[in-house]
Amino acid sequence: MRLLIAGGGGFRVPLIYRALASGRFAGMVSELVLYDVDPARLQAVTAVLHSMPGGPGAWVPVHATTNLPQALAGTGMVFAAIRPGGTAGRVADERVAQDLGLLGQETTGAGGISYALRTIPHMLNLARLMKEHCPEAWLVNFTNPAGMVTEALLPVMGRKVVGICDSAGGLVQRAARAAGAPLLEGRLDGVGYYGLNHLGWLYRLEYNGQDLLPRLLADPLALATFEEGRLFPQPFLAELGALPNEYLYYYYQRDAAREAMRAMARTRGETIHSQQEELYPRLAGAGADAFRLWEEARRSREEGYLAEARTQGGQRDESDLAGGGYERVALAAMRALSGAGDTQLILNTRNSPAPVPDTAANQTAARPATPGPAIPGLPADAVVEVPCTVTADGALPLPQQAPPEPQLGLLRQVKEVERLTVRAAVEGDRKAALAAFAGHPLVDSEDLAHALLGRYEREFPELRDLWRPGVR
Repeated sequence: MRLLIAGGGGFRVPLIYRALASGRFAGMVSELVLYDVDPARLQAVTAVLHSMPGGPGAWVPVHATTNLPQALAGTGMVFAAIRPGGTAGRVADERVAQDLGLLGQETTGAGGISYALRTIPHMLNLARLMKEHCPEAWLVNFTNPAGMVTEALLPVMGRKVVGICDSAGGLVQRAARAAGAPLLEGRLDGVGYYGLNHLGWLYRLEYNGQDLLPRLLADPLALATFEEGRLFPQPFLAELGALPNEYLYYYYQRDAAREAMRAMARTRGETIHSQQEELYPRLAGAGADAFRLWEEARRSREEGYLAEARTQGGQRDESDLAGGGYERVALAAMRALSGAGDTQLILNTRNSPAPVPDTAANQTAARPATPGPAIPGLPADAVVEVPCTVTADGALPLPQQAPPEPQLGLLRQVKEVERLTVRAAVEGDRKAALAAFAGHPLVDSEDLAHALLGRYEREFPELRDLWRPGVR
């Protein structure tokens, strides 16, 4: 299989390559194509790949290019992880919100809306070019904000697109270890999880027919052994009856998160931007030392993840620092989609599979009934993040328990914001963008919505072009 990584100069690309070169994904890909708009970043990442340690047979052929149509020709799988505007764009996404007294985070709240408005047009262009140059290829989307981007892509790609994120799957694995419930690779039969990307809850964790989650939530010592268990007070978790995704820290501890961010000398985006501005030129000329430099930077970056939630001290788990999360999810999804065997993963996909078209070819055959929504209470055509069975036909969402209030209320509110954001980006609807900012629970103000959009338009002139007919 020929795999294309769109955003091939991205910092995490070596993780994908490392997983392809050894272990259970070795041999899955015959050629790896790296596409990026920045040739200097491609050169740096290629240097890291060439300097990676490995035994015989650990090399996967790599081709780097800045020509997207050429990269797409003959491709069977596209993995998208692009960042329009680079890390400098992330800095502005976060800083504009923070300067207005709001939470400054790249995928959550105001920063996430700005990021989506800038990114969706680029991803739609990628999808249209795929339909032209490799119409049978799958699109595995890791481009953030993953839920909104995937929802925007569905009308173009249909079942041929799935969104991935390692956050929910990581929560399940960490909770299972803490509860003493070893999970079988590729199986989520006893797992209950519902949500949107970066907004979800683990509500059931069965092992040998017994739900171990209530006991885990009542055990402060067990909760203290993993990231999400430390983010929230134990009495709060016991009353909630579920384990929130780590990004819900920004909702449940909003004031603490905002003040911790404001107290930091630099935003998370500024720290990463500074690191990469210094690192990438060094990587390109580092020769055999490139991988070591990259690995040191990767660990440093992991240590700073969600630092605002650890203001009282404490370090991330070694298993988190070691890496190996998102690339395993991505490659497991790709392997199942390519027909190499079914698996179960938490993915971003349509809440209810689209009905089978009523074409002449199937009018005489019995057609199975379309399943109901995986998350009751959310629209059937909305993209949600839930456990899925992944096959060569795509991702089938598994039915989940109806979320209680106020979880369902929060999901509905944020989903409406996501859909307004997608409409704004796809249709050039500035009023929808304003409504999205105003309606987000971390903004909740029409005055702030106008201030946010005005400042983002000054930072990103391409946003103003979205509202001009004939420019998009």
